[in-house]
Amino acid sequence: MDVRELLDALFRWAHLIAGIMWVGNSMLFNWLDRNLEKSAQLTRLSQGKIFMVHSGAFYDVEKKLLEPGELPPTLHWFKWQNGITWLTGISLLVIVYYFHGAAFLVDPSVHDVGPTIAITLSISSLFCGWLIYDAIWRTVGETNPRVATVISVVLLFGSIFAFSQVFSGRAAYIQTGVLVGTLMTGNVWLVILPSQKELIAATLAGREQDPKYSIAAKHRSIHNNYFTFPLLFIMVSNHFSAATTHHLNWLILIFVFVGGAGVRHFMNIRYTGGGKQLALGAWLAPALASLAVAIAGLMVISHIKATPKYGIDHPVTLDRVKEIIGVRCLPCHSKKPSDDVFHSAPVGVMFDTPDQIRTMAPRIKYRAYELGNMPFNNKTQITPRERAELAEWVDSLQ
Repeated sequence: MDVRELLDALFRWAHLIAGIMWVGNSMLFNWLDRNLEKSAQLTRLSQGKIFMVHSGAFYDVEKKLLEPGELPPTLHWFKWQNGITWLTGISLLVIVYYFHGAAFLVDPSVHDVGPTIAITLSISSLFCGWLIYDAIWRTVGETNPRVATVISVVLLFGSIFAFSQVFSGRAAYIQTGVLVGTLMTGNVWLVILPSQKELIAATLAGREQDPKYSIAAKHRSIHNNYFTFPLLFIMVSNHFSAATTHHLNWLILIFVFVGGAGVRHFMNIRYTGGGKQLALGAWLAPALASLAVAIAGLMVISHIKATPKYGIDHPVTLDRVKEIIGVRCLPCHSKKPSDDVFHSAPVGVMFDTPDQIRTMAPRIKYRAYELGNMPFNNKTQITPRERAELAEWVDSLQ
């Protein structure tokens, strides 16, 4: 394992752990807010209480503002789960997609852009994305949140399409994920935490707490809540090459956002407050309908072929297949790869012997011909005719 692979493994592990903690906290606190019970016995600053049972005992939780000067000596913050998730995510972006000449970021078959320009576009889109998003919600969002929502969604979907036209399919998904993660992190550190600091400062100064800061913090927290499900899919998207390398990969990802956010929405509105919920069918049916629409859309899109397949009018021999694989595939998929990025065969797949080639024949046709996403980013410049020859040979085995 070289240094890059080691850093990849370590940061990915830390990213996963921190992400689980952050998402878990986010969902728990959103659940608490929707189940708080209010009563006449609560103080004027109380927003509700809730009793829970867990780990062998009961929890008595109350959400409230504080009287001036009432700040407790110990106050727990939930911020580093998000901070570490974002920092490790950015580190992975650099390690995996920026190192080695941006080999994972750029795909010449998508757009022939140099690594320096690609990295610059990647970084600048994160900063610009946050500035535009935050400006929308500090202006239009203050008076007309519905219009701000429509603008935000249109710009997000436009970004997904733009990324798919510049970066490799896999990188386009990750770039979208990092953009969304940056928006969520900006919400935490530049809106939610400053609001909380102002509430604390008012309490220490003996002033009444301004509820508008609580409202602003909760508003952005809800945004993060809706981003969660699509972002989790993006985090594992490199395992789904049928989606990331599809010629309509941008549309597939848009359906993921629609379906994920839709399911999250109906899970949110199931809680009517005060510990009460809608009838099971009232929220579960539309949630399942959102999921079904997304899945149906994904199935339809994934079966739309990009271009007609190249026909081969002559038999293809094993020797010809070995010749193609030797030039186009063996630089990575061999016992001793010669590729400058992959120093061991990806997922252990090797084509050094005829038996290894025959064993993987169906997979060769699927990845090289049907999906057309191998060789990786077409680094070895396999031609459409060579892809078709591999498929013809595989078909002759059946």
